[in-house]
Amino acid sequence: QVQLVESGGGLVQAGGSLRLSCAASGLTFSNYDMAWFRQAPGKERGFVTFIRWRGTTTDSVKGRFTASRDNAKSTVYLQMNNLKPEDTAVYYCAARDGRGLISTSKNDYGYWGQGTQVTVSS
Repeated sequence: QVQLVESGGGLVQAGGSLRLSCAASGLTFSNYDMAWFRQAPGKERGFVTFIRWRGTTTDSVKGRFTASRDNAKSTVYLQMNNLKPEDTAVYYCAARDGRGLISTSKNDYGYWGQGTQVTVSS
C-alpha cells in the first residue's frame, strides 16, 4: 500500500521560508517521479514543481521554490523561500512511475498525500 505523508506546513510571515517534506512508503521510491501541487481555497489544484526519479527538476514559482529528494530516506522536499500571501494553500506531494515523459498534470499522478497547510501572513 502506497502512502505519501507530507509535513512541515504552518504559518509564516511574508518573506519567510518553509521546508515541506513528503515521506513515501510502499513503492520503490527511486523509480518514481515526484511532484508538488497546491490548492488555494476556491481554486483548482495546480502544479508547483517536479523532481524526476534521477533528480532532474525545474525552477518553480519564479525560482523561489526548489524540490529535492533523498532516495535513501524515500523523501522529497520542497524548499520555499521569500513566501508571499498568495502562496497560501494546501500543498500536496504526488508520485508517478518514472518510466515515461514528465508530466505537470495532476491527472497523471496516481498517488497523493493528504496535504499540508501553508499560510503566509502579510
